This record gives sequence, C-alpha cells and structure tokens, in this order.
Amino acid sequence: MTVGKPLAGLRVLDLSKVLAGPLCAQYLSDMGAEVIKVEPPGTGDDTRGWPPFRAPGLGAVFMSANRGKRSIAVDLKTEAGRAVVHDLARRSDVAIESFGTGVAERLGIDRATLSAVNPRLIHCSISGFGREGPMREAPGYDVVLQAFSGMMALTGEPGGAHVRSPISPIDQTTGIHALSGILAALYAREATGQVESVEVSLYETAVALLGYNLQSFWEKGVQPDRCGSSHESLCPYQAFQARDGAVMIGVANDALWQRFCTVAGLGDIVDDPRFATNARRVAHRTETLGRVGAAVARRPVAWWDAELAKVRVPCSPINDLPGLLAHPHTQASDVVLSYDKPGAGALKGIAHPVKFSGRRRAAGLPPPTLGAESEAILREIGRSKDDIAALRASGAVR
Repeated sequence: MTVGKPLAGLRVLDLSKVLAGPLCAQYLSDMGAEVIKVEPPGTGDDTRGWPPFRAPGLGAVFMSANRGKRSIAVDLKTEAGRAVVHDLARRSDVAIESFGTGVAERLGIDRATLSAVNPRLIHCSISGFGREGPMREAPGYDVVLQAFSGMMALTGEPGGAHVRSPISPIDQTTGIHALSGILAALYAREATGQVESVEVSLYETAVALLGYNLQSFWEKGVQPDRCGSSHESLCPYQAFQARDGAVMIGVANDALWQRFCTVAGLGDIVDDPRFATNARRVAHRTETLGRVGAAVARRPVAWWDAELAKVRVPCSPINDLPGLLAHPHTQASDVVLSYDKPGAGALKGIAHPVKFSGRRRAAGLPPPTLGAESEAILREIGRSKDDIAALRASGAVR
C-alpha cells in the first residue's frame, strides 16, 4: 500500500520571493502540498537572476528553494491579474506573501482582501521588520538583519573585520518559523474551525536566534567579545591546529574533559583546580587553550578524529563542501536529491530535513520555468480559451 504524504490535498499559493517564503513553500510541497508560485512577468522571482546559473532563469538560490512548484506569471498591478490570483486564492488553503509593508494591500493580496475572497484561507505574511513599529516600512535582507540585530558584532575573530554568515541563517530560519506557524494554523482550523493568520519577520527571527547571547548579556552587563570558532561559556570548545590541519574539538562538559585528557596525554592537568570544571577552564581560558593547543599540534587531524571518536568526545575535521558531499555518511543518506529538468539536465538539491516513518524522500517537481504552467493553471480555475488569450494579450498573464 502506498502511503500518502502528510499534507496531500493541501493547496498553497506562493506569492513570496527570494528565500524565506519560497523555502517555506518548498517544505510544504515536500510534505505533499500542491504549490503554485505566482511571479511577475518578465523577471520572475529576484533569485532567478542570481548567479551561478544552470540555465537562463535558473539561478542557484532560486533552484535551492523552489522545487515542487508550478509557476504562473501574473502582473498583480493589473485588475485582471489580481482577479486571477483571487480565483486561485478561492481554491487554496494557504497563501504566503513577503512584500513590503503596504505593498500587499496595494496589490490586493493582503490578509483582509484574501480572507474576504476565501474565509478558510490561512494567510502568512513575511516581512523584514514586522508590520508594526517605527521600522515597519524598512527593507529587510538577511545581511541587514545580521548587522541590525547585533549578530554581526558577535561573529568573526577578536579584532578582525565584520563577517557575514554565508548561509543566510535569518532568511532560512524565518522560513522555518513561517512553516511552523502555518502547520499550527492548519491544525487549529481542522480542530476548532478557527482560521488564524500567521505573521513572521526577519527582525524577530534574528532576535530569537540571539536568545542565549542576550541572556548572557543581561547576566554580565557587557557586550560579549567576538570569539571566532569558540564559545564564551565553554572551554575547550573550538578549532585547533593539528599537525597537518585544523580540527574542531568540543569539550562541552567535565566528563568529556576527563576523557579528552586521557587521549591527549594531559593527565597532569585533568584534576588541576584551574581546569577541573568547565567554569574554571573558562576563567583560565588562555592557560587551558595553551595546554590543549600544544597537545593537539603533536598529532594529525585523522588521529584526533579517530581516537576521540573511540571515547565519544565530539570532534570533526573542518570539511569543505566537496568533503561533506563525499563523506560516507552523506553518501548513505537521502538528504541530497538527484533529479532532471528538461533544458537544464541532471540537477541536485537538498531534501526537507524531516523524515516521516522512515520513508525515502524524492525531489518532486523540478524548479519551474517562469510562467511555464500559466495556461494549464488558468484552465484549472475555469478560464476559457478566449479568456486566456485576452489575459495574454493584455499582459496580465504570460
């Protein structure tokens, strides 16, 4: 018996762009929802134009967050285009938008407008700084929020230049928060009949990601120093230079310290009052790192990786991306997806990192070509051949 995906039968209208909203919609698709991506004619989602490209309109960031969708190109600045989107909303369970404050209202895709069209629709709004407060109209991008939130002041080596986290953590986590809010709203709708709207912002995501950093700040009352690969509350817990390269070692408690010292030949300091507890090692960080660093430097990375694994002390080489992909653990997983797209050839992507009942994951539909399904989608919502021709002629749909 074939088991369906958890969200099979759900319809999602993806009106968002760039990363947070598209990633949320892709995860909904991976869980079984049907997703229609609404894009502006001509350019489409901004990330279609971000290199590197596999084919025209298929930028790498776009491909990473838009599997499992069909694309319709609609000009929301036209009355006819808005009418098409309202027809789609009538048939949808969820709508996701990520326009600037006030823009969704002008385009007719805000919560009030779409809820009037479909009272059962769960509307999710994603913004940079939220829809209230003095910065509600400010543009929000991941790197701007890394700076604004203070995250960038914590990132990098002491005394070094400011460093951007290259994985866009705020964008991606905002998409995950949107997903969790939508799933909760879907549950509430089915359980109680109450229809909730969902609102998330890059700003609140950034503040939430700083939860324990802010807690430390409130306790200590001073701005934490940048600490590179280390952790202000743990020691030794950072990258060290082994004989032939860098290795990450994470001694996160005192039992691990005991086992680490046995392997590292540091029995003479394991119970020294300066180093016996994590709090004392943090207080004597320079001395601790000096002794540990000297011991680590005597052996190659592979030795540390193998020997610390035997005693279950967290340790890893600092892999590059080819190293991650070639690792036997990655090879044994289905987190890397392989699929094909006409005109683009063989492609790879990353699966939604959630498994249901151990079932293997599949890529689903490849990232769509801009407007490739416009006509099919219009037919599905009852538009006639003449209607479709008129929409194309006016430029409302392409």
